Amino acid sequence: MSAVAIIDFGSQFTQLIARQVREMGVYCEIFQSNISFEIISKFNGFIFSGGPQSVNDSYSETNEVAYEIIKFNEVTNVPILGICYGQQLICHYFGAKIKREFNQEFGKTKIKILKESPIIKGAWDVNSEVDVLMNHADSVEITPQGFTVIASGVINQTIAIIANEQRKIYCTQFHPEVKATINGSKLLSNFLDIADCERDWTMRSLIEKQKEKIKNTVGEKKVIAAVSGGVDSSVAAALTYKAIGKQLNCIFINTGLLRKNQTITMLEEIPINYVDKSNLFLSRLKGINDPEEKRKIIGNTFIEVFEKEAKKIGDVDFLMQGTIYSDVVESGHNSGNTSTIKSHHNVGGLPEKMNLRLMEPLRYLFKDEVRLLGKEIGLADEIIFQHPFPGPGLAVRIIGEVDEKKVRILQEVDEIYINTMKNYDLYNKIWQAFAVLLPIRTVGVMGDGRTYGYVCALRAVTSSDGMTADAFPFENKSQHSLIFWDFLQNVSSIIVNSVSGVNRVVYDLTSKPPATIEWE
Repeated sequence: MSAVAIIDFGSQFTQLIARQVREMGVYCEIFQSNISFEIISKFNGFIFSGGPQSVNDSYSETNEVAYEIIKFNEVTNVPILGICYGQQLICHYFGAKIKREFNQEFGKTKIKILKESPIIKGAWDVNSEVDVLMNHADSVEITPQGFTVIASGVINQTIAIIANEQRKIYCTQFHPEVKATINGSKLLSNFLDIADCERDWTMRSLIEKQKEKIKNTVGEKKVIAAVSGGVDSSVAAALTYKAIGKQLNCIFINTGLLRKNQTITMLEEIPINYVDKSNLFLSRLKGINDPEEKRKIIGNTFIEVFEKEAKKIGDVDFLMQGTIYSDVVESGHNSGNTSTIKSHHNVGGLPEKMNLRLMEPLRYLFKDEVRLLGKEIGLADEIIFQHPFPGPGLAVRIIGEVDEKKVRILQEVDEIYINTMKNYDLYNKIWQAFAVLLPIRTVGVMGDGRTYGYVCALRAVTSSDGMTADAFPFENKSQHSLIFWDFLQNVSSIIVNSVSGVNRVVYDLTSKPPATIEWE
């Protein structure tokens, strides 16, 4: 099977490269920039991502694998595509000067196509001007020997595309993987053709590959799995069960931070052990306000509980988690160059010494890919297409200190919000929706009396993978009817009249970025 290795130098767009390559039917993997070359030497082609650093900074060992790949190319002609920082790194290797632009380019700009090349075949014509997304401070000043300029910036004359056709090395200063670059996906597709990649990767082939990987990793050992009833843990558990059967021991921990009356339904043949530790989690969160500290407390407590349950089962060696790629990216664990946005329960907050080995079969899959995998395995639509729910549960949707009363209030609000959304036939049109309880109170009037209650914020977003998101507009533009006010006023009225302790409802209109989807 054909495969491409993506070397991640810290770009927030790296996962978009992988998404597009996979959607084109080619398997790819993302590797940290300090990966050993021996591990990735068998791939059909290599893509160097962008990144926040400068090649003019002091020498970094994270560049070593890139240099080894370029040396490998000299012997084998294995194709390489460098994007943004990747272009600068390649040009720096060949002795070109990299300069810091006075007019740095961040956002949409235009480039002009100067020459034909296999890398742009069918994407853009010579002499055409193309909208692309630039995101750089440094740029290449002079094209290195052996390379030809294929395109340059219209305004700043930035060296936008260069190619060494003989060695099959191609570089772009812009990001072809983002939607803002017109027809950039065709450039990526051309690179896959140059790398002689067969378009033979499917979800079925991924399932078989992961099942074999799980079997080889686990052997005859036992695995303990944290299942919450959410999409990620359910799909991860079902995939693992398909691979190793009864060696998998699923445990559902009631943290006291779950949705109201939350239950689990997966594949009927998978047994689940229910453990109630709500008092333990809530007691450890008492007096804690910092969101990162809350996440780490929950992560530590999860592992502690799992290890105790593992001892009851006996001879357990592995802990399986439903970590997906957006968790990894936001936690900064994928690359030493990536900044941490927030730690995730599945990838952050783990003790330095853990008695169980981690197994994460979905680690490099995106949310929509996880759903496709779940569908292929045979999970029900009500599991696959449910809205994402965070590992730390309602603790990160209660801003500030968490206690039993606040959890009860938010559970009631959440249930009303989701059920009303389903009544309006909106649930499946929204990628994720939830309520947040704010740590402020406001004055209200109910009947003839004064109230002093909490404010809850409602959030609903559209997205495909959780890496970017827009607030759901609650309107049907084709019919010119504003469902927005009807729905939100109705759900607000139900919440305030039904949930004791809440007297005000607001709606969050912020996109990601600049905000994250969850508030904490």
